[in-house]
Amino acid sequence: TSSKRTLRTLFRPASLPPPVISETSPSQKKLLAYHRDKKQQEMINQLLIDRALKVYYITMDETDQRDAAPPITELPSTRKKVRKPVKILSFQAEYLFLKKCVQSNPVVPIQEQWLRSVLTMVPQSLMEGRDRELLTEDLLKEVVRDYEISMQRCVLRRALVKPDIKELDKLEDEAPLPLLPLGLDFSSTWHNSYIKAKKEIMSNLHILHPTMKTLLDFGYTAFFNFLVVDFSSSRLKGPADCRSFKTDASLSCSKAEDEIMRTWYQRVFSHFTQSEALDGVQLDQLESFCNCVAVLMSNQVKELLQRSTEVFVKLFDPEDRSNLPLFKMDLTFDENRMEFYPSLEDLEEAILFVVDCIGQTLQNIQTVRAWLTGGTGTLDAELPAHTVQWAKSTLKKSIGYNLEGPKEHFKGYVESYGWLVDGTAEKRINRFIAEQPSFDEYT
Repeated sequence: TSSKRTLRTLFRPASLPPPVISETSPSQKKLLAYHRDKKQQEMINQLLIDRALKVYYITMDETDQRDAAPPITELPSTRKKVRKPVKILSFQAEYLFLKKCVQSNPVVPIQEQWLRSVLTMVPQSLMEGRDRELLTEDLLKEVVRDYEISMQRCVLRRALVKPDIKELDKLEDEAPLPLLPLGLDFSSTWHNSYIKAKKEIMSNLHILHPTMKTLLDFGYTAFFNFLVVDFSSSRLKGPADCRSFKTDASLSCSKAEDEIMRTWYQRVFSHFTQSEALDGVQLDQLESFCNCVAVLMSNQVKELLQRSTEVFVKLFDPEDRSNLPLFKMDLTFDENRMEFYPSLEDLEEAILFVVDCIGQTLQNIQTVRAWLTGGTGTLDAELPAHTVQWAKSTLKKSIGYNLEGPKEHFKGYVESYGWLVDGTAEKRINRFIAEQPSFDEYT
């Protein structure tokens, strides 16, 4: 009946709240999908790592049990078989998956200043042309690609240890890493080698001894503005003949040697009369110390002679004739011949004589060891052979260039008046007289 109260009429039917429907924006959908994929990927990676570790520990436990257990006496059919190929394939799959994960990580990009440094090492001739920009772009792309590959390989080898499985070598096509040089020891630090080298220098070469610095100061003071031969002002004196030119060169070298022996040489040996000159030098080190002094003095003298030679050669530079020496030459006629006096060969010999004269200067300087022990040793102050060869070849070219004018002058005289002196005119006169010409023809 309608008035009957039942359980259904006492309680109203439960009504659920209306569902909340909200629209999701595309960016939120993308973020949720990325978050879900990331969570799933992390779960998969963790499961794969757990599985790889589980297989690894099971294999290790079986290996330990097989090594530690006593010999099995039961039937072969009851033994537990270990399926090695399956485990090797599992190791390969796990390693390749982890390798792919590591390689998918981004690497540190190459810096722009490194790329600019690469471009600075390209020759300028290759940077010019119509397709320069395209070639430069290809070069930089290749550098960036090689850099990224190298960084990925480095990160992979630092993060993963490659298992010792031969099948993996066939699957990977990477080239092996370069091997370290054999026979080289990189264990010692630079500080130890520096201390060792310093001790050898101080005990054998003596270049750090205060006496060497004093000798350097003596040489710099004596030779800074000094030349063995100086013909820079000879052009102002007017033309000179070859004989006087050679005489002036010999006198200049002799005076320079006397001055050097009176100043620099005396200062050097007066320094060795003092006790502090050999301070700290042991008796067994005296010979090596004197050899070091001799080498230093020889280098100073050689530098002086070489600089004097270079300055003399520069006087004959064809591009700069402001200091070119002037030579007096006569055009002579003797025995039906016209020629220069002195000859062009004599002029060249006189100029090259100066180079030889410079090389013969300061060749009998006594060494410190000979002075201390009463010996007869002398310094090695000879000009290097390549310096002498360069000086003479350069002077010969300059002399030939500067003598082109006198040669043309001589050629003009021969062409204009040579027939008067070589017998041609006399033959023409005799032939004319032999023909017995008439008076009008004589006229």
